[in-house]
Amino acid sequence: MANQEDIFRKVISHAKEYGYVVQSSEIYDGLSAVYDYTQNGAELKKNIKEYWWKAMVQMHENIVGIDAAIFMHPTTWKASGHVDAFNDPLIDNKDSKKRYRADVLVEDHVAKIEAKIEKEVKKAHKRFGDAFDKTQFLATNPRVLGYQEKIQTVLKRLGKSLEAEDLADVKNLIEELQIVCPVSGSKNWTDVKQFNLMFGTKLGASAETATDLYLRPETAQGIFVNFLNVQKSGRLKIPFGIAQIGKAFRNEIVARQFIFRMREFEQMELQFFIRPGTQMEWYEKWKEMRMKWHLSLGMGEDNYRFHDHEKLAHYADAASDIEFKFPFGFKELEGIHSRTDFDLSSHEKYSGRKLQYFDPELNENYVPYVVETSIGVDRMFLAVLSNSLAEEELENGTTRTVLKIPAVIAPIKAAVLPLVKKDGLPEVAHKIIDELKWDFNVVYDEKDAVGRRYRRQDAAGTPFCITVDHQTLEDQTVTIRHRDSMEQKRIAIDAVNHTIAMEVGMKYWLKKTE
Repeated sequence: MANQEDIFRKVISHAKEYGYVVQSSEIYDGLSAVYDYTQNGAELKKNIKEYWWKAMVQMHENIVGIDAAIFMHPTTWKASGHVDAFNDPLIDNKDSKKRYRADVLVEDHVAKIEAKIEKEVKKAHKRFGDAFDKTQFLATNPRVLGYQEKIQTVLKRLGKSLEAEDLADVKNLIEELQIVCPVSGSKNWTDVKQFNLMFGTKLGASAETATDLYLRPETAQGIFVNFLNVQKSGRLKIPFGIAQIGKAFRNEIVARQFIFRMREFEQMELQFFIRPGTQMEWYEKWKEMRMKWHLSLGMGEDNYRFHDHEKLAHYADAASDIEFKFPFGFKELEGIHSRTDFDLSSHEKYSGRKLQYFDPELNENYVPYVVETSIGVDRMFLAVLSNSLAEEELENGTTRTVLKIPAVIAPIKAAVLPLVKKDGLPEVAHKIIDELKWDFNVVYDEKDAVGRRYRRQDAAGTPFCITVDHQTLEDQTVTIRHRDSMEQKRIAIDAVNHTIAMEVGMKYWLKKTE
């Protein structure tokens, strides 16, 4: 486990050193669980959002995008259930005075059992070598089956207790599993209490007349309240989707794990409106489509898995997470939910407005059902960053730190390096930059020996280095170096733009999802 913690610490320090993420207001000792994206981070974040938007909106004739306000009429949150039901079950340790999410304590306990299964698999793999059949081993090994049964029992009970809001049983479960406080090591727990996660604020010129508002805890409601506006103005026929990227805010008491759980974060959401009765078919379809999108980035199939919910939210009739293998284990990256007609029906009730669709094929009005896909931009960013960071031993005995960010979303696509700072080489390099910058985010780098510059660009995640040398002056060719393979090729200056475009173009990456 310590090894994984070391890896995670390296990711966090690398993010700061190479201009990706820093603590917010750091000069004032920071603000807990709030982070700023610096120059490379802002670019990577923008590229992730663009990659999602292109796949979800531009590539679908029946999906459009909106950008709703963060402030909404307060009744919105009454209708959505957030005022009454948007709670986390919290528990305090009396000795350390630390507060934890009760469900996360149980999930972390389950993760330790999963780590034991992983250990058994590794041992068996070592013993049997190439003859090892992992699937058969997981299905037949008595010890593994025992662990799996334990996991199922614990998660089922947790789900049931949370659904019934039986907080006493959640505490009993923690005590029965003999879960200790990670700080004090004691089992001296308080009762479990519910805590509402919404940030309150005020709107108005004076305290007496001000309206109580909330910072939105999710972006979905902005889509639901605009359902009719968008459907009518866009003359959209069911099935159709409305997508949105935007900020949301949650008063996370137990914010942790760097940018994995923050108080201010960004979501990329799709609400897909369908005929009642077709939700399971669309739910399965969107699970498949979203997994294909993730896999198109080439970050390894083994790093993803589906996790179906034991405990369903009050609005859902099916829910599954796409989990990613972060340095701290498999955790939720994206949620796919069949939300039924809960939201639109509820807003109909609270607003007194009809939120229905007239289906010309059926010749009837109905409140559409919804399948939602919701992914955290920041979690996606962390998945990319932690999966990309590697330390490699090279043939000459040295090591290099490299950030193998998928080229399509890399912040800087190419660095142009003059071999020396004289003989007209910088001028040629700047000319190349002036040509490339219309299509790509590129940088100029002339400081240090060329080998050190390569290393610096590797660590920053730049997919290509283009070196201008004395031969360039003679035959108008440059050396292009690939970050991942370190392979170098001589190509004509005129071919540089096309070469990079073929490697970083969204079209070529997204075609893998078809």
